[in-house]
Amino acid sequence: MTVSLAIFWIIIVSLFGVLGAWYARRYNRPDALIALYVTLVVFSNIAVSKTIAFDFGFIQFFAPATVLIFSVTFLLTDIVNERFGKKETERMILIALFSQIALICFSYLVLKARGAPFFQNQSAFEALLSNAPRIVIASLISFFISENVDAYLFHWFRTLTGGKHLWMRNVFSYIPAMLLDSVLFITLAFYGVMPIIPLIIGLSAIKWFVGIVDIPFMYLSRAILNVESKT
Repeated sequence: MTVSLAIFWIIIVSLFGVLGAWYARRYNRPDALIALYVTLVVFSNIAVSKTIAFDFGFIQFFAPATVLIFSVTFLLTDIVNERFGKKETERMILIALFSQIALICFSYLVLKARGAPFFQNQSAFEALLSNAPRIVIASLISFFISENVDAYLFHWFRTLTGGKHLWMRNVFSYIPAMLLDSVLFITLAFYGVMPIIPLIIGLSAIKWFVGIVDIPFMYLSRAILNVESKT
């Protein structure tokens, strides 16, 4: 995947966040943002099965396809945090966590159910839905910890700056949360199986790249939400 294609992909996903911000302002409710957030998080558990090559011309990184989708969920947590506060953000994260557990449980039941004699796609189903328990556990642990760290740091920076400098709290909450997510997930999922340091570097680099591209969308979403502050 080239840089231009990656940026296009990020913009498309981020625009859904902007539409969610419009809905939140129109109806003063976070439910659409929560629904979008949960959808992206749940789909990320499927997209993680595919690894993508990111070609920056002078260097190439490899990361799961989920990196472009899952990273944008941090934009959604910041939008909800900005408009509805820390408690609502924590509730959204908890709903997404339960949704992931439900996906895992029902995927297991469907995979173990005996298929009809004419059903010929069991191997494709297994390739798409079945994840090793180690990877699933690593995903849940890294997701829960990093998302809550991002929400906490965003709220802390907002209080520290008196509601000013949105870009600062967006970046300084996103960068450490993304690094923590990469370190936790790669270490728990692949330690002793793959070289974890290159994977952590590649995954973190792509996530930070997404974070930079997302900054204008955070400002646009905030403008739509009509939250008053000096930036």
